[in-house]
Amino acid sequence: MPAGPAGSGPPVLVREVRPADAPAVVALRAAVHPYLVRGVEATRRTIVDPPPGMDRAALVAEVAGEVVGWVSAYRNPSSGGGEMSVLDVHPDRRRQGVGSALLEGALAHLTTLGVPRIRAWSLPEALPFAERHGFTPSRPVRYSGLDLRPVPPDPAVGAGVALLPVAELDPYRLYQADEATAGDVPGDVPSNGMTYEFWRYDVWTDPGLDRQVSTAVTVDGELAAFSLVQRDGDRMWSDYTATVPPYRGRGLARLAKQAALHRAAATGIRAAYTSNDEANAPMLAINTRLGYRPVATHWSVLRDLT
Repeated sequence: MPAGPAGSGPPVLVREVRPADAPAVVALRAAVHPYLVRGVEATRRTIVDPPPGMDRAALVAEVAGEVVGWVSAYRNPSSGGGEMSVLDVHPDRRRQGVGSALLEGALAHLTTLGVPRIRAWSLPEALPFAERHGFTPSRPVRYSGLDLRPVPPDPAVGAGVALLPVAELDPYRLYQADEATAGDVPGDVPSNGMTYEFWRYDVWTDPGLDRQVSTAVTVDGELAAFSLVQRDGDRMWSDYTATVPPYRGRGLARLAKQAALHRAAATGIRAAYTSNDEANAPMLAINTRLGYRPVATHWSVLRDLT
């Protein structure tokens, strides 16, 4: 969410996002959150072919013909609640009513969906704006970055353990591992799981997923851990790293992530980013050991609609 109250300035036009807006949306995101990784192709795909079952509305705000803000509001298919995954306003256009206009449009859409509660995300400096609009701060999320110069070492593996790109996996096998681990991720919205159809859209067929860099760990042929990587040029996002419950406590999540980082750097990626709930101590410890350092904090914020 943006910071600050509405003020005087040029008129704000809020409209539905168009495929041609993708480059402007990516540029806006880079100005607000330079540590987020989502390229033009992946952004355009979510505009042209929105996720199934989410009832999503995506809006942009224009001032003098320039895209200066955008918001995405939808039904979370895992929880059934409402979500605003982004509400971004260009730093040069804050305190001009842009954020309030976008929020009004997003809330109108979510109200028609009949969702009982909304979760959104806020920068720390924007929490007063969120609270003025009825949101309550819930949980902090740490964003971390890692310089991949020089190339991290390729990790050694023990007997019976193999590292392979997820491109070599049956996607349904990876989906099953994802579902077996997702419920353990700390958060303020309970997850009821994803259908395979939605997972294929959201993960497997995402244009940003690098299936050669994303790494799986097998133990005696069984999928035990994995680390998924989203890529945009020479930057990457560690989308999800996890270990299937029977194999925990053996350092396999760290092994998967280190191998993915090595592969990423070897293919020209120079900066890696990720995020974790501050309560996710095991993953935060892995990231610290791998050299990640904090770059930003976001807060989840909640508002009841009923």
